[in-house]
Amino acid sequence: MSTTLDTPTPTTPSSRVTVKNVTFGRLLHSEWIKLWSLRSTWWTLGSTVVILVGFGFLVAIVAQLFTNQFADASAEERAAMGGNIFTAPLVITGGYEFAALVVAVLGSMLITGEYSTGMIRSTFTAAPHRLGAYLAKALVLAGVTAVLVALSLALAWLVTYPILEPNGITVDWADGDEVRQLYGTVLYTVLVALFALGVGTLIRHTAGSIFTVVAIFLVIPIVFSIATIAASEVPWVLDVNKFLPSIAGAAITPAAAQTPEILDPWVGIGMLALYTAAVLTAGAISLKTRDA
Repeated sequence: MSTTLDTPTPTTPSSRVTVKNVTFGRLLHSEWIKLWSLRSTWWTLGSTVVILVGFGFLVAIVAQLFTNQFADASAEERAAMGGNIFTAPLVITGGYEFAALVVAVLGSMLITGEYSTGMIRSTFTAAPHRLGAYLAKALVLAGVTAVLVALSLALAWLVTYPILEPNGITVDWADGDEVRQLYGTVLYTVLVALFALGVGTLIRHTAGSIFTVVAIFLVIPIVFSIATIAASEVPWVLDVNKFLPSIAGAAITPAAAQTPEILDPWVGIGMLALYTAAVLTAGAISLKTRDA
């Protein structure tokens, strides 16, 4: 007589794992988690808030000093002496250029950080077509940047209102130009962040990407601003200057009033959007044609 023993089939951990298809929604969720798991994210976003609110407060103090200085002057005298240079949108967005560069650092590191750690291979293993993950990164970056800058500007408005309101410098919410300058600043910052993401995808190195973005949005405009003063009689200098990414994009912000020759607001931000689209497209081609 023989006895037959029923031996249970061994199970491995992998046999108990439910495998789900990689959808675009899951890619978005993955990029969201990766973004907030980085310590650099908190530092850059926190710095953005501090810069926008801090600069707004400082510019408001300067605006108050100017207003007090010209308190006894007539409207014509204040205009002649530069006493009307401060508007509420200009004060609130006083640090937007520096905030945009800080957010650009985040945009660059969002992709270069994965290349430096080798995590990009895992990302592309899960999303072999690559462009889905790339688009997810761009959408997460754009959404977080837009919300952050909008909230920071709102906080800057709250902080500066007690200083500006007694001096008659307030935001006219019925004025389309002033409102456009505020949300235009948000749009400008989002485009700079996406531009940096494209540059980071092309260069794949954090320091090199940050240096390139800073050169394009800070160093080159400074050089051309000096050139426009030194060579004011040379027409092409002014023509090239107003088509630079930072100068063109700034046409939709309150800083446009401080620039001698600049494009129309929507033309200027459209130019920056074209530059950003071109860099992001080049990055997408690089993702598809180069090894991770």
